[in-house]
Amino acid sequence: MAKIAYILLCHKDPEAIIQQAEQLTAVGDYMSIHFDRSASPEDYATIQKALADNPNVCFAKKRIKCGWGEWSLVQATLHALSSAIEEFPRATHFYMLSGDCMAIKTAEYAHDFLDRHDCDFVESFDFFESDWIKTGMKEERLTYRHFFNERTNKALFYGSVNLQKKLGLKREIPSDIQVQIGSQWWCLRRRTVESIFDLLSRRKDIIRFFQTTWIPDETFFQTLVRHLVPGSEIDSRTLTFLMFTDYGMPVNFYNDHYDLLLSQDFLFARKISPDAKELKLRLGRLYAAQGVSFQISNEGRSLYKFLVKRGRIGRRFATRFWEKESSLGRERELMIVVCKKWHVAKRLIEQLRKSTNIPAIEYLFHEEGTPLPDLGGIQASLNKRTRHRRALMRMLFEYFDTDRLVICMDPAALELMNDFNSDRSTTRTLQIECDFTDDYLIGHAHRVGLAGERTPQQTLERLLPTIRNDIVYESDRIRDSGYSNYSIIRETDSAEENADQLAKFFGLPFETAKELAETPYLFAD
Repeated sequence: MAKIAYILLCHKDPEAIIQQAEQLTAVGDYMSIHFDRSASPEDYATIQKALADNPNVCFAKKRIKCGWGEWSLVQATLHALSSAIEEFPRATHFYMLSGDCMAIKTAEYAHDFLDRHDCDFVESFDFFESDWIKTGMKEERLTYRHFFNERTNKALFYGSVNLQKKLGLKREIPSDIQVQIGSQWWCLRRRTVESIFDLLSRRKDIIRFFQTTWIPDETFFQTLVRHLVPGSEIDSRTLTFLMFTDYGMPVNFYNDHYDLLLSQDFLFARKISPDAKELKLRLGRLYAAQGVSFQISNEGRSLYKFLVKRGRIGRRFATRFWEKESSLGRERELMIVVCKKWHVAKRLIEQLRKSTNIPAIEYLFHEEGTPLPDLGGIQASLNKRTRHRRALMRMLFEYFDTDRLVICMDPAALELMNDFNSDRSTTRTLQIECDFTDDYLIGHAHRVGLAGERTPQQTLERLLPTIRNDIVYESDRIRDSGYSNYSIIRETDSAEENADQLAKFFGLPFETAKELAETPYLFAD
């Protein structure tokens, strides 16, 4: 059975560290602690005294001063790992933790999970090819030597880099090492850790290289594991659930996140807010519990993204400067059918094709598989279609040899609607207003990843009002945009009332419009 040695790097809050160590070792697991040498000696003494009689806790034999982004964090990890390997010969896995991490599964679940997955869990993506680094320097992390800390000596840090650039001191990466990058919260098997130490004993040049890279805790272990272990034995993900804001700051978890955390497909979570006393208490009791069943829905990240996005009202609607002259054409008419229930709009479009010769394309900016002609690759992906939307529409007008074209859009695509409505062409907008039952909204939550098959009913009940309000909010934003050629049909209106709007929107005789309004099962789910 798996036995885990937790590797804990910490520098504050001795009471929390003691509690964390006692909770994680109470069921037979281990912990090796490195307490920052620059932190309070009194705090370290308190921790040592409290855990002195715990045979499942050891301390790094050598302590060093640590700084964010520096090699010192990797060196401290190596010291703690070395002690753990020596002190805990029965440990099968080594799991990197911080003081802000807490278990969101029981030890029973964690041991069974690791027994069933004979691999190393470590994010490792190609440093140069991946987009893992979102902001700041990238290649310069490796190709220049970093002797100063960017956070504490910003002027010296950037001055040193600029001087090296000026003097042409760019260095080569070891030729047999393909640098990887990923989260520092990994879980490695014993044989992998032993292989790392064996490699480092023979290859001092690897240590010399990484010692002067910037933020090596995101590259060192990630690179060495990929160098030593077959790809089939690496699961390139972390077992610690963490999220970041758009500004690169860690998301904190609070008391009301307990059920959400337990439903994620991870063993730990960070960061737990210092103020979340109740959450810490409940999670602290969880690890030693037995017979707990977990319903994994794993919707945490998509749900967070959805809820945060709701607050983003201010967006850029102005035309990009390079699109100033990319009008669809003054004589052309683009008709946008907007509906949250895609199947309703598709039924209407299908009936339109039968009743008229107006070309119509379904959700081309939302569905990758929308049938489109070959336009030289511009239609190949959703990103390309959106990025080159005006060029794409011009080509579609030309392909169909028409001055009138119908497309479908989701109400969330307000930026696209605003862009097309600002064009010199005539743009018409038809909004289809549908009724939404709870069952439909639950299905919608599953389709867009806000809920999984095992999402608890209680979570769904809390989520439904938010989704319903979001749909209303999207609809209101479209109405508030003040489009000059705006029409609306409603599920609650009569066929005659909807036919009036359809005749106006499509420029059709009333009888033809009524055929559209009376499309069989138009609004049925």
